[in-house]
Amino acid sequence: MVWMTAAEALAVLAVRPQTLYANVSRGKIRARPDHDDPRRSLYHRDDVLRMARRANGRRKVEAVSTQAMQYGDPVLPSAISTAIGGRLFYRGHDATTLADAASLEDIAALLWECTPAEAAAIWPAPATEPAPDSHCGVEVSADCELPAAGALAAGLLALARRSAIDQPSLGRPAAALRAEAASVLASLVTALTGRCDTGLISTRLARAWHAEQHEHLIRRTLVLMADHELNASTFATRVAISTGASLAAGVLAGFTTLTGPLHGGAPAEFAQLISHARKHGAAEAVRQWRASQRPLPAFGHPLYPDGDPRAHALLGLLPTIQPHEALAAAAEQQAGELPSIDYALSVLTTACGLPDDAPFILFATGRCVGWLAHALEQVQANRLIRPRARYTGPAPLNAGIY
Repeated sequence: MVWMTAAEALAVLAVRPQTLYANVSRGKIRARPDHDDPRRSLYHRDDVLRMARRANGRRKVEAVSTQAMQYGDPVLPSAISTAIGGRLFYRGHDATTLADAASLEDIAALLWECTPAEAAAIWPAPATEPAPDSHCGVEVSADCELPAAGALAAGLLALARRSAIDQPSLGRPAAALRAEAASVLASLVTALTGRCDTGLISTRLARAWHAEQHEHLIRRTLVLMADHELNASTFATRVAISTGASLAAGVLAGFTTLTGPLHGGAPAEFAQLISHARKHGAAEAVRQWRASQRPLPAFGHPLYPDGDPRAHALLGLLPTIQPHEALAAAAEQQAGELPSIDYALSVLTTACGLPDDAPFILFATGRCVGWLAHALEQVQANRLIRPRARYTGPAPLNAGIY
């Protein structure tokens, strides 16, 4: 979580309690009461880690690095997005405000730093009718139907094919890479939808799902999912790109990372929780899930202790449905956790009658824009990402030979 106990903060800072309290009084470290015990205080992890970085000494550097790789502290410079004060910003613009009217293509132009001329060339005015025989650079079946293995397999195959033939990313003009980024995004959308038509991405998804009346919600969701700082899948993308791999290979690294249940697979985990709630009631389902020591899916986010703004932006436009609402109440009562964007994706899917894999498709499609933005930024950085390991195994044999 974002908040640390006094013991955790003191362990990272390696200072006396008086020094911790002095930094709080000077406004250098934020603190708030512990909801479980108002007599105690909790301390903001980012502030504690920032103070630790300023201290000298190898031990403190290792402590900061270890905490950073686990969660919370920035490990790479980026100008693409950030979460500050419970809000998400894309290059300085509030993401929830952008979602009111922007398309995913608009967000791509912003995050990729396209010029107006580049954006017009990359995304020409959409055709009024779908073009079912256009392959958009992706191998699809003759009738453009989704492969039997599903959207996930189709996305993996499309990205893998491109990864095998696309040029490396390093040493190429930025304009050429931005055009290639749009092509990679189009390839993924075609694979995930099983359709080869044209138009805005939100429109293509709405057509594929026969949900044209909900296109405005799909568009808004894609914008909200476009980027989220240096999350696990984005970091995987940047690591791949730092080696000079192609944009498609970087997106493939992000896409595979997204499948994990602690990331883009969370909606599928939440579907299991919903099934338990229908059988045993919401309160009992949450209790049993927490007793299994598994993270409660679709609730809580370390960057948003007061609630995920992306979820709030969507849920305000959706009806209240069960057992989702009861699960939200039980999660807050038993765990003190509020709905995350994964919860909102589930509500959207149920309320709009979208297919079961819609949450993952929306997540992957929107986030592909962010992966590509970070890929482009990493190419400009031109630096290999290669952390060192803190070895904890047995002593090396014959270490003096080398």
